[in-house]
Amino acid sequence: MLRKIFIALAISCVFASSAQSGKSLADNQIDSTLLSNKIVFLDGKPAENEHQAYVDSIRRVISAFYYDQFRHFQDPGAPYFLFMSKDANLAMGIGGAVRMRGYYDWGGAVPSSAFIPYLTPMNPSPTSMKHFGTTPSGTCLFFRVLGRNKTLGDYQLYIEANFNGYNSRDFLLKKAYAIINDFTIGYASSTFSDPAAVPPTVDAAGPNNKITPTSVLVRYMPVVRDRWYFAVSAETPSDALDVDNKNTEKVDNWLPDFAAFAQYQWAPGQHVRLAGIARTLSYRNMVAEQNHNIVGWGLQLSSVAHPVSQLTTYLTASIGRGFAGLGGDLQTGNYDLTPIVSRPGEMYAPKSYGWCLGVQYNFKPNLFASATVSQTRYLPSHTVSPDEYKYGMFSAVNVFWNMTPRIQVAAEFDFMLRNNFSGERRNSKRIGAMCQFSF
Repeated sequence: MLRKIFIALAISCVFASSAQSGKSLADNQIDSTLLSNKIVFLDGKPAENEHQAYVDSIRRVISAFYYDQFRHFQDPGAPYFLFMSKDANLAMGIGGAVRMRGYYDWGGAVPSSAFIPYLTPMNPSPTSMKHFGTTPSGTCLFFRVLGRNKTLGDYQLYIEANFNGYNSRDFLLKKAYAIINDFTIGYASSTFSDPAAVPPTVDAAGPNNKITPTSVLVRYMPVVRDRWYFAVSAETPSDALDVDNKNTEKVDNWLPDFAAFAQYQWAPGQHVRLAGIARTLSYRNMVAEQNHNIVGWGLQLSSVAHPVSQLTTYLTASIGRGFAGLGGDLQTGNYDLTPIVSRPGEMYAPKSYGWCLGVQYNFKPNLFASATVSQTRYLPSHTVSPDEYKYGMFSAVNVFWNMTPRIQVAAEFDFMLRNNFSGERRNSKRIGAMCQFSF
């Protein structure tokens, strides 16, 4: 299966780069949003003879909100309010989104507002066969500053906070970082992730192989000839070890995760990327009274492309050992290191892989439908319990309509499957809807 995914990625990217030279309908929708803003001048309007250069500068600044290497479909768009200096060397956007979701489960309700195959109830209670729920999760506020300075060059500052904590209502920091030329410092999307290659979904969790961790990092990302992007970073680790504090115990993190990628981009918003990550996973064998360091690693190949103006393709495939805590189904448990049952006190980094295929068709720039299918598979090399998760699948079909550049509504049907090592399996179904107001 992985070989087929990699071949599909290669064929899609070659076809897209040669077949699509103009703008897609999805890009046209972005353009309409770029024109939907209110400019507040900090130090007066430009002179009439400078007007066109000024307009071009505004478009360049605002487009940076959309053609971002780490922008996910569910991230907030360009702000309606934009404070701009007369020479366009400084801009500050203040924006956000009010997002409301409603959902209905039947045949066994998932105990979460996020539709995650790992959480599929294998033996649902008769009292939880159906469920209707709502959530404001994803409602957010953000501030972004973009500027140019003779000493620093180009720089950005970004802060975003979401209402997605306790009961989906606590206000929590989501991102906070600074970009100075090719360097990023702060709390940002991992270099190992490719949020732009994740298909659009109403469900907040999305594909069950999605790897979109956020951590405090330092990243260097140069651009070569406007097409090649390279990145390397040191990132604060966040591991998930299945220790029992009797035979095994977690050791404090003492090395950062190291991530890197190489990307070829043939047009804004269209690329193919190969990313990798290396991690040090440490635990203490309390039986032998020794500390051990195990190397975890992961590889991800991803792409987003417009083969024709109406079509957008999304493709990802990942594989590795000890990287499950970075995202996907297995992030719900502790699968970076798991115990070797036959040898008390010993642990190892199990293997896993995941893939996702998504396609989006734009009937109009502001109206599209998409379909997504994804899988995550757990591949332990030692004995596990029969009721252990073996693999999960997630699929979604949806329709999104931008009623105005700032108002979006959507509806979605989700289906997912969990299969255990015993062969027991169960599926769950959900219908969801969303209404979002951006500013």
